[in-house]
Amino acid sequence: MSFKYERKINYYETDKMGVVHHSNYIRFLEESRSRWMEDCELSMEYLENKGFTIPTLEVYCKYKYPVTSGNTIIIEPKITEYNGVRMTVSYKVTNKETGTEVIDAFTKHCFTNKNLKPINMKKYDELIYNKFNNLLEK
Repeated sequence: MSFKYERKINYYETDKMGVVHHSNYIRFLEESRSRWMEDCELSMEYLENKGFTIPTLEVYCKYKYPVTSGNTIIIEPKITEYNGVRMTVSYKVTNKETGTEVIDAFTKHCFTNKNLKPINMKKYDELIYNKFNNLLEK
């Protein structure tokens, strides 16, 4: 399922050099992943109400091209690894106006119960497991 999240850069998200501060990209990835999951009927609220969380284990972000206040970026998340216990979400992030790739990024996550004990989603909720599995880029 293809999903695109558009986000206009705000002035307060830039640094003294006038470009997006590097730490904000992590927030942008989270925003896009959250909106995508909502679109797939897998919102964090829904998962938490079912007793599950998806903590972030790792973030990778290689900065390739700067964006500034007023620019719009397009973030396209996709699941590139998934086994019911862990998943990797990769992100294509481009400048809407130029099509230039802004960053190369991925996040790694695991599935846990409310006590943060890792679980295998296939054993706990096959419907949720299948929804994520159907999103896996094969």
